[in-house]
Amino acid sequence: MKMFCWIVLYLFMAPLSYAARLSFSRHMREVHNHLNRLNKPPVKTIKSPDGDLIDCVHISHQPAFDHPLLKNHTIQMRPNYHPEGLYDENQVSKLKSDEGSKPLTQLWHLSGRCPEGTIPIRRTKKEDVLRASSVKNYGKKKNTAIPHPKSADPDLINQSGHQHAIAYVEGGQYYGAKATMNVWTPKIQQPNEFSLSQIWILGGSFSSDLNSIEAGWQVSPDLYGDSNTRLFTYWTGDSYQATGCYNLLCSGFVQINNEIAMGASIYPISGYRGSQYDISILVWKDPNEGNWWMQFGNGNVLGYWPASLFSYLTDSASMIEWGGEIVNSEADGQHTTTQMGSGHFPDEGFGKASYFRNIQIVDGSNNLKVPKDIGTFTEQSNCYDVQTGKNDDWGNYFYYGGPGRNPNCA
Repeated sequence: MKMFCWIVLYLFMAPLSYAARLSFSRHMREVHNHLNRLNKPPVKTIKSPDGDLIDCVHISHQPAFDHPLLKNHTIQMRPNYHPEGLYDENQVSKLKSDEGSKPLTQLWHLSGRCPEGTIPIRRTKKEDVLRASSVKNYGKKKNTAIPHPKSADPDLINQSGHQHAIAYVEGGQYYGAKATMNVWTPKIQQPNEFSLSQIWILGGSFSSDLNSIEAGWQVSPDLYGDSNTRLFTYWTGDSYQATGCYNLLCSGFVQINNEIAMGASIYPISGYRGSQYDISILVWKDPNEGNWWMQFGNGNVLGYWPASLFSYLTDSASMIEWGGEIVNSEADGQHTTTQMGSGHFPDEGFGKASYFRNIQIVDGSNNLKVPKDIGTFTEQSNCYDVQTGKNDDWGNYFYYGGPGRNPNCA
């Protein structure tokens, strides 16, 4: 009888084991094919001190041109207009040299630079893709909730798991936005959580047709496999359903810059009661071509999102948001301890709290303007908060962030 049971168990397990092996083999083949699509043949490879491999890829071989709408796309090598007037490389160089903040770069620069005619791309590793729930979901935001100031329903907050502390403007037609934000390394409790600080350029409704362009810095162990602070971008044309991705992890964004790598570590980082390091990000729409351009710092024009990727943003944005976002997975039944910004509340001020300063919008005449009627929003101010201010040096600014779980945030 015992022998019979072993035979039955073996006959039952054998097909399952074969099916599991087949499934695993199929999945690994899918991962391998996806890596081949993402990692284009490099002209040169640079090993960053943090372990990243930065591939210098010929500008015409970048992932953007895998997009069906961009097969015959002609690269726009420079914007026609800059929000401060007609685009002038000399003017941008002057702005770069006049920049008053402490010098800030990317860690891989310590090991080398990419040659002209190439763009730096952070190489995607097998482990990166395997951390995702599926190959299809790799590089995409999941369970995402855009901060919507008019829908702070506690039930919705708990369902989405995303929390924010932002400043925003709405109700007008916006053609871009700019801000300078200091850079931190917030602590993340769970690998599937993240903490980021960014600008959102939004068009459409907060449902299935939302268009969004996003840029800033983030810490995301799930996406990058570490807790480094990294420059990132994101885009979607359908409310994060099928289109868009982080950085260059799908086709879409066209990069023209050979100095800055999307998704690479930012260096150095602000310290509590120490030196403060900040980055400036500007996103604006070229009035001629209709493409949405991104500038990092005051001199690095990175590239653009072609107008053809969007529906509502082919015209203008209807809302601009600046601020922080975290994921609260409540893994132990309590609020996460994942930090936003510096991990300290806004009332601690400069050198301790995180900030956005000199926040501006781009108007219909392609000029940078001070935004009017700035609102603020946070789902749970005892966990993460936001406080606005205004002065001559920083213009419109706000401090934001917090520690997450604390005696008043359970």
